[in-house]
Amino acid sequence: MKSIIIAAPHSGSGKTTITLGLMECFKRRGLRIAPFKVGPDFIDPGYHRLVCGRPSINLDGWICSPEFVRETFAYHSEGADIAVIEGVMGLFDGISGMSDQGSTAHIARITGSPVILVVDARSQARSAAALIKGFAEFDPRVRVAGVIFNNVASEGHARLLREALETLDTDTRALGFIPKDERLHIPSRHLGLLTAGENPLSGEFLDHLAEVIKDHVDLGLLWSTGGLCPTDQLLPFDEAPGVTMGGEPVRIAVARDEAFSFVYEDNLRLLRDAGADLVPFSPLRDERLPGDIGGIYLPGGYPEVFADTLEDNRAIKGEIRNAVEAGMPVYAECGGFIYLTEGVVDTKNEMESFHELLGIFPVTTRMRTRRKALGYREVKLTHDALLGPPGTIARGHEFHYSEMGEMPSTVKRLYHVHKSGVDLGAEGYSYKSCLASYVHLHFGSSPGMARSFVDNCRKYRTENLKLDAD
Repeated sequence: MKSIIIAAPHSGSGKTTITLGLMECFKRRGLRIAPFKVGPDFIDPGYHRLVCGRPSINLDGWICSPEFVRETFAYHSEGADIAVIEGVMGLFDGISGMSDQGSTAHIARITGSPVILVVDARSQARSAAALIKGFAEFDPRVRVAGVIFNNVASEGHARLLREALETLDTDTRALGFIPKDERLHIPSRHLGLLTAGENPLSGEFLDHLAEVIKDHVDLGLLWSTGGLCPTDQLLPFDEAPGVTMGGEPVRIAVARDEAFSFVYEDNLRLLRDAGADLVPFSPLRDERLPGDIGGIYLPGGYPEVFADTLEDNRAIKGEIRNAVEAGMPVYAECGGFIYLTEGVVDTKNEMESFHELLGIFPVTTRMRTRRKALGYREVKLTHDALLGPPGTIARGHEFHYSEMGEMPSTVKRLYHVHKSGVDLGAEGYSYKSCLASYVHLHFGSSPGMARSFVDNCRKYRTENLKLDAD
């Protein structure tokens, strides 16, 4: 199996569009593609899945250990002809200015994948060679194998870029010259691109994208620059960090629809490994929860976009509310947390309106025009929780434009949260067996968390079966 990483000097260079175009071209040639995304992003992986027909997996060298990254890369690449990894931000941008941990370059080193650099060529020619030379030589452990120039103005512009690159004493090859093309624009909103569920890439868009890539990228040369996956460096599955089943399988309902689409695929895998039978349901459309469940997982997403529909579905709100009151384990993060509040204030078209939600937590959510929180988070459990005992440490990220009113002091906090060494205080709100937070935790950072959640769901289900029998 081959692998490549699509990276760039900075955000906005065209990584996502070119990644999708390469995936579409590979698929049309009958190749099996394993898609990946560097960093804590949920939107790009949705587009990868739409094109490749299989889940796209987040790889993050700060959130998870190198051993886990290698293991999950090997696991999800199994059976593929090529792994295509889309980078994040600039190639070397990571947790700090002193380290590339969490960066695309970090993942390139962990997986051994060569880098294809996407360079926005607008308003530059020979200067692009200086930029490429710097990226190619900045870290000798990272191989920048090729360059795709984006937003090329003309054939003459492409010739100047090629000539400039050929003056460098480097193995980095010119792989393509993508012309400016407004038809390749993907709509976006405050958290990034529209989700794949809201904006399915049309057949016409994909046809045009594939044609552009085929005409302007040397796919044969690109294929030859791809690295062979270093399987000898990957941990055998029986030695890899993960979880094992602790008892009989237990059914856990997972919200999966347009409003709740932000979830780490590895969270789901680790839950299954721990014995969960995951059953999807839609808070937008379903009136009842799946039967015979022992717990509920409410991932993040855009509940504020669909707040009117979520408000109107009183049947499923009642089902979830009753489950919480009965003591069923419920884990919610970010958008799922918002769904559990009293409601959300919608400010579209400068007209405020209130949409009533579940009311488990006595606060109201309001959307802001400016970002409220962004960045990596480290969480330490301070009390026994669904996800583990006190002292358990896990990592994840927080990214939202919403803010909540002050949570009453009577609501128990189970987390202590840090951001790059800065103490952010107590979070992780608890009501009965319901745990909710703004933080998207990656269970791969602390695999025992998946086991703990499944064990709690199994215990709840077993105890209720005994009560029914009595």
